[in-house]
Amino acid sequence: MSFSFFKPSRPKTPQELVKAIKDCLTALDAKTVAEVQALKKALEEVEKNFATMRVILCGDGEVEPNMDQVSQLTLEICKEDVLALFIHKLPILGWEARKDLVHCWSILLKQKGDSTYCCVQYLENHLELLDFLVVSYDNKEIALNCGNILRECIKLPTLAKYILESPSFMLFFKYVELPNFDVACDAFLTFKDLLTKHEAAVSEFLTAHYDEFFEQYEKLLTSSNYVTRRQSLKLLSEFLLESPNSHIMKRYIVEVRFMKVMMTLLKDSSKNIQISAFHIFKVFVANPNKPREIKVILAKNHERLLGLLHSLSPGKGADDDQFEEEKELIIKEIERLSRLPNLA
Repeated sequence: MSFSFFKPSRPKTPQELVKAIKDCLTALDAKTVAEVQALKKALEEVEKNFATMRVILCGDGEVEPNMDQVSQLTLEICKEDVLALFIHKLPILGWEARKDLVHCWSILLKQKGDSTYCCVQYLENHLELLDFLVVSYDNKEIALNCGNILRECIKLPTLAKYILESPSFMLFFKYVELPNFDVACDAFLTFKDLLTKHEAAVSEFLTAHYDEFFEQYEKLLTSSNYVTRRQSLKLLSEFLLESPNSHIMKRYIVEVRFMKVMMTLLKDSSKNIQISAFHIFKVFVANPNKPREIKVILAKNHERLLGLLHSLSPGKGADDDQFEEEKELIIKEIERLSRLPNLA
């Protein structure tokens, strides 16, 4: 008697798995979506195949992944245009399938082809997929998944540079203030990575788009939303004070309107915002090449500014001595300007 029908089915090869994934993702078309039962079956197939993909790429907790299989799977995914399907079908996928895809994405991006990262090369040839991921912040169902995928992409300089220079980048100024708190916070994480991960690309971008960028950024600093003000101010310090952006900082600290923003933030009801504002305001004041207009404003407002500065103290865990030393230097400079007769 034969019991062969009890044998477990043979595991799919990477080629077979990719074909199965492509077929079930392609099946998620308008016709399938319109038919509830067909959609349910197609989504179940996607989930099953994604779970298998995750095991091949990550192992199963007991057995480590076979790197030959991982390489073959990655190659097939790129060759069969499945990477594009992953992104375009995200809005239709179920929760579990999205979770598996996000988990697999970072591993796929790290796999090398013959001369470069295979999936990275694919994305470099299909850059519109990055724009799709960015605009997906408008869809709260997949926004967090797309954010995770985007931040993995942003680790690669070529992909980060593309997003910075794409018109879709400016959408982040809207996304960081979306009413959904989780989505807004996730968008800010991605926005921060774009402005801090690759100094040379950021410097080049800020140089080329200085006016447009800082005009939008000023709106974040003056937002009615406390979280937006605080996060934006902290991020501004991070990328503005980086040495590759020194030419940007020199341009920024001679602009009266930006100093006025910092002066307003020094009066904020939040101690954290006051301290962060001080660390940027001090650069305006300490600048040895201050334009006359800035000197006049500092002189005319010296009483109010000195009152704010004298009452300012660092938060817990801060370097009190350094802060007090810097504050004293700024106070002395404002006092000096207030005594100059030609600034009255």
